[in-house]
Amino acid sequence: MRNRHRLLHICFVFYQLIIFSSPAKSDDSIIERFRAYLQIDTSQPNPDYTNASKFILAQAEALSLESQTLEFAKNKPLILLKWPGSNPQLPSILLNSHTDVVPSEPSKWSHHPFGAHLDSQGNIFARGSQDMKCVGMQYLEAIRRLKASGFQPVRSVYLSFVPDEEIGGHDGAEKFADSHVFNSLNVGIVLDEGLASTTEDYRAFYAERCPWWLVIKARGAPGHGAKLYDNSAMENLFKSIESVRRFRASQFDLVKAGLKAEGEVVSVNMAFLKAGTPSPNGFVMNLQPSEAEAGFDIRVPPTTDAESLERRIVEEWAPASRNMTFELGQFKQRASLHDKFGRPILTATDSSNPWWNLLEEAVRKANGKLGKPEIFPASTDARYFRERGLPAIGFSPMANTPILLHDHNEFLNQAEYLKGIDIYESIIKAYASYVQHSKDEASRDEL
Repeated sequence: MRNRHRLLHICFVFYQLIIFSSPAKSDDSIIERFRAYLQIDTSQPNPDYTNASKFILAQAEALSLESQTLEFAKNKPLILLKWPGSNPQLPSILLNSHTDVVPSEPSKWSHHPFGAHLDSQGNIFARGSQDMKCVGMQYLEAIRRLKASGFQPVRSVYLSFVPDEEIGGHDGAEKFADSHVFNSLNVGIVLDEGLASTTEDYRAFYAERCPWWLVIKARGAPGHGAKLYDNSAMENLFKSIESVRRFRASQFDLVKAGLKAEGEVVSVNMAFLKAGTPSPNGFVMNLQPSEAEAGFDIRVPPTTDAESLERRIVEEWAPASRNMTFELGQFKQRASLHDKFGRPILTATDSSNPWWNLLEEAVRKANGKLGKPEIFPASTDARYFRERGLPAIGFSPMANTPILLHDHNEFLNQAEYLKGIDIYESIIKAYASYVQHSKDEASRDEL
């Protein structure tokens, strides 16, 4: 009887081991960790960086990763994790993600934006599910798998969880990239965020459009609301707006015709229009104002002829002949199209860049496929690393997924999230195993 009882106990323990080590159970834990991260409200303008940091540091401790918390600005922690490589002399790998997310309007969501609701189809609804808490957690889960398999990286792998990307990254990635801490990491390649793909092919980005935020002002003599005369401030401003509109249409036509991707054209969108003489009841209706201004969000690919665009702005959009000026005589924000060495801010996507080749092969080995490399249509933290002359690739492994970043009802399907972990496991393994010292690395070391 005693032997029979012992046999039953052994069978029961064996059964438990099978259940708790089964893929389904493991996947459940992975999804629960992802949902827990999504449930931390890190939306601007008051992100809960404290609890986000605690969560990330707890994950790092569970994975036996080295960690440090940096503050380049007060109350804006940047978490830096390290998986040491066996050859620390080789340039390292940096896996970057941001912890903050954009605001949301809960009344316009089908589920609470920080509830991380999992529906019957496996869709996880949450702000940050695509942009980009998914990627930060996929890095960690991929490392969890690699460690469990006994893999030891040759190159050191760093993970940075940075604040404030959604408001420009000036207190996060920008200060990090310019710091002595970053210089000491000896980074050779940076991975950052990309976009979801509505097709089976993953999207990868080798550059991004640079923001040129411009405010132009028109001046003219004030006049009676009934008077017709030339060169009023409003008339001059609307001439400029019409000129901008025609240029915008010409660029958009290239996209509509399939001749260029969105990231390859200059986009111009009016952000605000300011004019009129205020009154207690609104605006004075019988007075034409002496000043009017408009703000434009211009996004410029690094392949653009910057001098030609500047001439267009000076001669067509805000000519002095129409009493047009730039606010303070300059752009409100103008990102450079060149890195600190005078080169276009582009990451090579050919045989000259071994990191690109490794990425393509790693994705293929994980049963994925990359589409044609693209220029990111907006801005990410990757630009701060490219400005230093480093290769940086934007990549978020989300295929067959609607693009919902910054939109209502942002979601990511759990199956797609899990597949993304497979992809990153393959990429990190390939990058961390790469031992050949490339010409690019040698040139960077000399600089």
